Amino acid sequence: MAHNIFRLSRRQLLGYSAALPFAGALPQFAAAQSPIKTAAIYTVPVEQQWVSRIHKAANAAKERGDIEYVFSEKVSNTDYERVMREYCEAGQQLIVGEAFAVEDAARAVAKDYPDRAFLIGSSFKPDAAAPNFAVFDNYIQDASYLTGIIAGAMTKSGSIGMVGGYPIPEVNRLMNAFMAGVKESRADAKFQVAFIGSWFDPPKAKETALAQIDAGADLLYAERFGVSDAAKEKGILAVGNVIDTQADYPETVVASALWHFEPTLDAAIAAVKAGSFKADDYGQYSFMKAGGCSMAPLGTFDGKVPAEVKAKVAEKEAAIKSGAFSVAIDDNEPKSS
Repeated sequence: MAHNIFRLSRRQLLGYSAALPFAGALPQFAAAQSPIKTAAIYTVPVEQQWVSRIHKAANAAKERGDIEYVFSEKVSNTDYERVMREYCEAGQQLIVGEAFAVEDAARAVAKDYPDRAFLIGSSFKPDAAAPNFAVFDNYIQDASYLTGIIAGAMTKSGSIGMVGGYPIPEVNRLMNAFMAGVKESRADAKFQVAFIGSWFDPPKAKETALAQIDAGADLLYAERFGVSDAAKEKGILAVGNVIDTQADYPETVVASALWHFEPTLDAAIAAVKAGSFKADDYGQYSFMKAGGCSMAPLGTFDGKVPAEVKAKVAEKEAAIKSGAFSVAIDDNEPKSS
């Protein structure tokens, strides 16, 4: 996930307002009967957590026969617009990608190709000026909150280290939800919060996490690759984000918040097939009640997490799914305490 570093700078770059009514003319999409020609553009390797979930969902749709799927990975921000335009010229009907660092360019391309559907990761809302440009994001605060409940029960010292990529909404909301969950189990918990200024720099993430361990942390929140390596090396626990890495760290990763992109992509595919694709906010499809996120099975830690804690997690999960309880969406930068 390649974003600008600060949300404010993105807002200064763009003049887009928050959610607008979409009363303007929508592009006239023809209903698609055959597999939808779909192209994805990624700024990082497909192995990266966030992108890997999009890639997984796209491959599943391809295997079902709903789409034809091609993709480009490790595309630089300066090359992003060119790649988008090439896919549009090649006849791709649905363009999936991430516009966090290239908002202006991505939306400009959408305006130039009104008969293409764009499903793009963005911190901003849909805009009436680009009626074929729908946005999404990984709103997995529900699952992050549940992993926090586990973490709060498993820390011995109450000192938790947290390493993220950048302090932007997409990361902040997950960290804040995790911290709120921790407080449910350990009200006096303290947090060391750090950002490495990269979406894919495992050595730097590990180095930062090791420093937090040296400063007293006995459990780590691994928003980035590399953090669990530090936890494993020092014999402490870690909580994962977006993907489940417990198979690689069976004695280290106690819980993970998983993002499932399938509901988001499937909704877009259905809209394109029906000829009704428009500028929508697809963020809702990442919520737990929509099947867009979940907490990974405890696996090797199933017998190590206290029964009363597992019961509390199950109770909260049921309340989230029923709508009886809502996890706060807090996009503010989390601070050390």
